[in-house]
Amino acid sequence: MTQKERQERSREEIYRAALEEFGTCGYDRVNMERICGNHGISKGMMYHYYSGKDELFLLCVEKTFSDLHAYVEEHMNTLEKQAAPDAVKHYFMLRESYFQDHPRQKVIFESAMLRPPRHLIQQIQELRAPIRRLNQEFLEKLVSRMPLRTELNPKAATRYLESVESCFPSILSSYQDEPAEDFHSMLEATGEILNMILFGILQQPKPDASIT
Repeated sequence: MTQKERQERSREEIYRAALEEFGTCGYDRVNMERICGNHGISKGMMYHYYSGKDELFLLCVEKTFSDLHAYVEEHMNTLEKQAAPDAVKHYFMLRESYFQDHPRQKVIFESAMLRPPRHLIQQIQELRAPIRRLNQEFLEKLVSRMPLRTELNPKAATRYLESVESCFPSILSSYQDEPAEDFHSMLEATGEILNMILFGILQQPKPDASIT
């Protein structure tokens, strides 16, 4: 094994250890001592490759965003053939579908998006930029196929859906009486929520015929 291969193996070993710790405990409960102690990594090797906890956390965030981006992009083509409401529902569930198979990345994603360390917010936003652009481009295409209310413009509708998508896991979790036991149940709940988001919950009042 060459020196370069040994270095790559050491970096991968440290990354996998960090992924397990951050993906189990989030950011706040992890430190370098915990990673080293739980995974048999010497502090000398750890600090030879990484400067500290923040660098490792951002590495995990970057890899999570990158892998999620690739997954969402791969499945987008099938959604463009669906009716707009169905496409929105399945698009919102793409992320949850990915996280069903990658639970540690889900914890890291939520730590970065919902509870980010204040001193890392700017760097996290920069790492998120590619997947945010992907979201915007897809939602713009969807909105262009929707019969919007006359007073709404497509940009506002796109921003609204993007805002909902970014916090949708929290909305879904709060909406359900109990955590969904399977993906099908989550999809059903998603459909109910998005029906109300897209079409509202109030019946439009009839115009008062007495008013002229």
